[in-house]
Amino acid sequence: MATEKRRALVQLLAPLPPTAPVPAYPLHLAVAPTKNIERIEWLLEKAVEMGLSAFTPLLCARSERRQLRVDRLEKIALAAMKQSLHLHLPTIAELTPMQQFLQQLPAASLAYIAHCHEGTQRSFLPNLLEFLPSHNPLQQPIYVLIGAEGDFTADEVNAAQAAGCRAVTLGNTRLRTETAALAAACMVAQHNFTLASAAPKP
Repeated sequence: MATEKRRALVQLLAPLPPTAPVPAYPLHLAVAPTKNIERIEWLLEKAVEMGLSAFTPLLCARSERRQLRVDRLEKIALAAMKQSLHLHLPTIAELTPMQQFLQQLPAASLAYIAHCHEGTQRSFLPNLLEFLPSHNPLQQPIYVLIGAEGDFTADEVNAAQAAGCRAVTLGNTRLRTETAALAAACMVAQHNFTLASAAPKP
């Protein structure tokens, strides 16, 4: 073992402990941070424990928080990763304007926007997940967008749908931002667990 200023060389002396399996569909949450940052930090910790792969804080029209310490979020994610025995640290982006995030979405991506606008067609997220192929060899991620505490504006919903996002609902009740994001994380995690359980054992 040797250490230098910018790198370290280690020797593996024992096998790594059992870890959670790599999810069939990695989850990328894009969430407008709440005014109370502790709620988003709590969300990030729990979502990482369930296998979150990437997290993008969204800057939306109704965002009440327009500054964020990404370094603190990275420390929280690292601690949650270790606690839950995951080997991959989720990537955490800087606070990103929603339009910029939509422009960066890959073509034909599995992207969903959760909103509460009445009178619009929305599908229950788990129902859509059931239609995904059981095999995802390219590790195509699932993107779920969650708006600010005042929800997305109609223009933001329209822009997301024009970018290829499908409108979804997460249930029959109106959820707070961090609750909605965690609910989506649970739904994706359950879907991945179901696929892993059904896969033939080597």
